[in-house]
Amino acid sequence: MATLSIPNPVPSAIEDAEKLRKAFQGWGTDEKAMIAVLAHRDAAQRKQIKIAYEEQYKEKLLKRIESEISGHFERAVYRWIFDPVERQAIMANIAIKNKVVDFPVIIEIACINSSNELLAVKQVYQLLYKHSMEEDVASHATGDFRKLLFALVGTYRYDGEEINTELAKTEAKILNDAITKGEYNSDEIIRILSTRSKAQLQATFNCYKDAHNLSITKALSTKTPNDFVIALRSAIRCRTTPTKYFEKVLRNILQKSGMDEDALTRVIVMHAEKDLKEIKELFQTRANMTLEQAVAKKTSGDYENFLLALIGN
Repeated sequence: MATLSIPNPVPSAIEDAEKLRKAFQGWGTDEKAMIAVLAHRDAAQRKQIKIAYEEQYKEKLLKRIESEISGHFERAVYRWIFDPVERQAIMANIAIKNKVVDFPVIIEIACINSSNELLAVKQVYQLLYKHSMEEDVASHATGDFRKLLFALVGTYRYDGEEINTELAKTEAKILNDAITKGEYNSDEIIRILSTRSKAQLQATFNCYKDAHNLSITKALSTKTPNDFVIALRSAIRCRTTPTKYFEKVLRNILQKSGMDEDALTRVIVMHAEKDLKEIKELFQTRANMTLEQAVAKKTSGDYENFLLALIGN
């Protein structure tokens, strides 16, 4: 479930556009007023606000926001403004065009979406950038990462619940053979992970655990970890247990030294309208503090207030 808190009744898009305009005028920006509007409207409502603002004031809302605020707060608001599909297309492009491809972003987008949802993201990506996502992954990723990421974004997977038990047993053995030999970049591992349905993968991983008394992710973590093995484990968790995956991402960000604001923003912005409530509840169980407390401890100012609003504080 979402954590987004929307007022009832909801003001009209024209009223919200007026509130934003007032927040931008005068000496300095009224960030509190901005947050009160933008952090409490869903994607459809934000789209109507953007249309109303631009029709009424003859300027691009995003351009105005970029000129009014800065830093992590600006990046969080900018990403939030877009609808979920367009946001993912933009974030995928940024991740791909990085000096080194930001593989967690691509893995998350490729693995948490259904086949139809991923197809929608790729269609918007192509409209925005005049290249396919697959083309850009192939151009910018290298080596084993290119094989894995290209396979994950390029496959239209079956989303149903039917499974083939014998196939699960066979492919569990294939996975074990490759892992035992340390062949983590095996074409067979990539094929199974990228083409099988979530239900079929879960059946395969259950067979693996039954046969070896070890989960597939633990089997991949028993050797000295490297980035590619970490990517495989991330893909497995995203495809089979996404709530656990994102809870752990948040815990790693918020409970360790240092701070990855981009990753924190990504998880909260991408999930506030979707399933952040479940992620938040699991975080509290495992971290012994609420997500709100952890975010407040590691962030500050308008950035903190905006994230807490999305979390549902």
